[in-house]
Amino acid sequence: MGILNVTPDSFSDGGLFRGEAEARAQAGTLVAEGAAILDIGGESTRPGHTPVPAEEEQARVLPVIRALAPQLSVPISIDTYKASTAKVALEAGATIVNDVWGLQREPEIARVAAAHGAPVIIMHNRETIDPAIDIVADMLRFFERSLNIARAAGIADADIVLDPGVGFGKSWEQHLEALRRLPEIRALGFPLLVGVSRKSLLGRLHDRETKPADRLYGSLSAHALAATLGADIVRVHDVSAHVDAMRVVDAVMRPETRA
Repeated sequence: MGILNVTPDSFSDGGLFRGEAEARAQAGTLVAEGAAILDIGGESTRPGHTPVPAEEEQARVLPVIRALAPQLSVPISIDTYKASTAKVALEAGATIVNDVWGLQREPEIARVAAAHGAPVIIMHNRETIDPAIDIVADMLRFFERSLNIARAAGIADADIVLDPGVGFGKSWEQHLEALRRLPEIRALGFPLLVGVSRKSLLGRLHDRETKPADRLYGSLSAHALAATLGADIVRVHDVSAHVDAMRVVDAVMRPETRA
């Protein structure tokens, strides 16, 4: 999954692809490098981000989705937790809903997805960080609530992907624990998406100060590890390098997926 942020303040590439021409060019690059899904977001969800009204979020994403959907060879996912944004994005040509609040911030988003036959990505998140809790146990309870919402709305289990939310609502140690214990989440029986690309938790493992763009090697390592532990999709900024890395992982761990 290639990341396309049409925002002014995303932690890694905020402001770079706000213009429609820049966004279209970047989308073309990501797909040419091998992205199988394009994830478009109009509101930064980095720590300390400033929430934006739905109208502003939609003004950012809709022109890009409308321009890209007819010409892309891969599906577009809309990265939003707002039901109204999901609705208009799906009407504009997106086909997947990627919700960083796991359908729980605005449960109506599940009915929107169901009405459009759109698969959903349910990410674990927390309002506050509590280093004392068992983070995987918290995830399992969270996913149970989200799955109930999805099923009640009419979303089939086959259209659900789970995301442990590495980088969201967790302490640094809990981020690592979430990755380490991916098999416990995979045991729920759903495909997993993991997104660690360029995140600050990787920077803490370096012996030097790093900017997000300097964290490619850590991103590759984290995602290769995640793939060996059960991740099916990795959400990344650097598509070409990850395609090469995941081919190696698949050749060793999932030889049946090779063409």
